[in-house]
Amino acid sequence: MSRSALEQPAASAIEAPGLLDSARVWSRIGWLGFGGPAGQIALMHRELVEQRRWISEPRFLHALNYCMLLPGPEAQQLAIYIGWLMHRIRGGLIAGLLFVLPGALVLGALSALYVRYGSLPLVSALFFGLKAAVLAIVVDAVVRIGRRALKSRFLIALAALAFIAIFALKVPFPWIVLGAAAIGWSVSRAFPSWLPATRADTAQNDQQYLVDRMLAMGRAQHTTPSLRRALRTGLVCALLWAAPVLLAAWWLGADHVIAREGRFFSQTAVITFGGAYSVLAYVAQRAVEDFAWMQPGQMIDGLALAETTPGPLVMVLQFVGFIAAHRYPGTLDPWTAALLGAAITTWVTFVPCFLFILVGAPYVEALRRNRGLHAALSAITAAVVGVVLNLSAWFALHTVFGELRPWTAGPLQFDWPVWASWQPAAMLLAAAALLAILRFRLALGWLLLACGILGIVLRG
Repeated sequence: MSRSALEQPAASAIEAPGLLDSARVWSRIGWLGFGGPAGQIALMHRELVEQRRWISEPRFLHALNYCMLLPGPEAQQLAIYIGWLMHRIRGGLIAGLLFVLPGALVLGALSALYVRYGSLPLVSALFFGLKAAVLAIVVDAVVRIGRRALKSRFLIALAALAFIAIFALKVPFPWIVLGAAAIGWSVSRAFPSWLPATRADTAQNDQQYLVDRMLAMGRAQHTTPSLRRALRTGLVCALLWAAPVLLAAWWLGADHVIAREGRFFSQTAVITFGGAYSVLAYVAQRAVEDFAWMQPGQMIDGLALAETTPGPLVMVLQFVGFIAAHRYPGTLDPWTAALLGAAITTWVTFVPCFLFILVGAPYVEALRRNRGLHAALSAITAAVVGVVLNLSAWFALHTVFGELRPWTAGPLQFDWPVWASWQPAAMLLAAAALLAILRFRLALGWLLLACGILGIVLRG
């Protein structure tokens, strides 16, 4: 019997967790969720699919594909989706809140230290070490997801095309996703053998997973679409989303920076597709150039702080809200304004995620057996593997080299390393992190702790 078979619990040994048990797991994921969306998705896959077997691989990828189509942080939306599958709306709320709360608390404290002391060399040293761990986590995500998602030569080719498109041609992520979906749907009509089996063909193999067994036993009626429930849930979420924005405008005036933050980041939540980096590019331009809320260097510092904290990378928007409100407090105390600015920014950034999932997920679940949709989502998954591979290359270049230069040849354009800026210590640390997670399967908590300590020792 293989080692992997020995490590997998029997189906009969898997028990449905209560809300408290689920909350403990989501809290763990929240505190260990470093590395941006790729690292967080890899962590959820490891915890929920492989170790606890709460959700099957196809259902995990189906949920991930839907989240990839939405604006906002896809990793948090995936957490809400899985929490909702297991424990209805309460489970979605618990999963989503515990996924972002650790990062919000840590980044809030770091933002205050940044404003008070101006620079954080210790955090920079910590980040130097954590970058190696992040690189290992992202590479591990490529290996794990790619091994399971790329089940045909067509999907492997699609992943390669997606990598080339985003790495060398700078094609925006939303176009890659939409193009992959269109190609997958078209191939399902013309060359169905190029694609993996549909859900109807593989459902029996997933009965050893908790969520799939619950659905097979008819214990998940909440996954059945209901227009009345969707309208009620959507209205409640929309009111919660708008309430602090309206309250800030009434209390402080529509032109106060906190009210403007509420409006601006509410717009950002629904128009920015393509992950955290596309959001940051848009926000950096508006916050620095249009609103003059902060200096260009402060935006870079905020990104570095967000990289060192758990939770979605888009949490850097909380830093922007904190700095802007502290800089322009109006009649409020600067620190009070900063806290309110950070709070309203975080609120309007993440509440829409609950709206998109809790309203849309039942309809997405109802379409799982549709062959055309299954083909489109399988193609999106393959494209996502290519995009995550691009993120691995990006992390590797920025970890091992201190300086990159743009290189252009016709339509090709990508960053090329300056060989004189090679950092041997960073390369050795990254190699050790890769060996620890890929060969010895070191737990993520220990990996992050070890790399952080080594980073402080080497650069502190």
